Amino acid sequence: MGERVILTTKTGERLAAYHAPALEARRGGLVILHAIWGVTPHIRELSDQLASQGYEVMAPSLLDGEAAFPDLNTEVAILPQRMSMGEAAGWGEGCTGRIQAAIDALAGPVFVTGFCFGGTSAWIAACFCEGITAVSCFYGGHIIQYVDEAPKVPTILHFGRSDDTIPPADVETIAAAHPDLPLWLYDSGHAFVAPSGYHEDSARLAMLRTLQLFHRSGGARGEV
Repeated sequence: MGERVILTTKTGERLAAYHAPALEARRGGLVILHAIWGVTPHIRELSDQLASQGYEVMAPSLLDGEAAFPDLNTEVAILPQRMSMGEAAGWGEGCTGRIQAAIDALAGPVFVTGFCFGGTSAWIAACFCEGITAVSCFYGGHIIQYVDEAPKVPTILHFGRSDDTIPPADVETIAAAHPDLPLWLYDSGHAFVAPSGYHEDSARLAMLRTLQLFHRSGGARGEV
């Protein structure tokens, strides 16, 4: 349903993005920030799914510029390379201009969500980007590095209780530093929305909470 488009940042940098127009009455714009693997088939499918629920979705390629989107959701052989790219990007801090370009490409209200690398990037967007109405961060393992920053918009966080990539102490530190922000724990591991770690009950509940946040923050009434 969606298509590959090219965005340009305020500094002239070009990057690819997956754009899925709203297929129902438009609820708002939604920026989806990908995990370390890029704008994968899963991210594109999720974009189409949310477009069918009334969101105009933009999923920018935060690490790959104008390169083609990956054909696989995960590829173990390139994980070290991808992690190095994430680290070089400050786990999202270096991508704020690209995220802002995606936000600016959408009419408001604009919401942001992200997963893993994208979960940390979504937190950074909540703290530093403009034109956002609400943010939902999924298992952002490096949020701890930015725990002293404060989101400027309503923000919720989702973590798996048995996620062996994010120390429980980090989650506790985030919760203690931001007691006013809803932080949800699920009976699942890492990537519980993605195919690699999918946990149906956790994914469904977390996405419901996410859409409820967007619904309320966008000023809509009625059912999600």
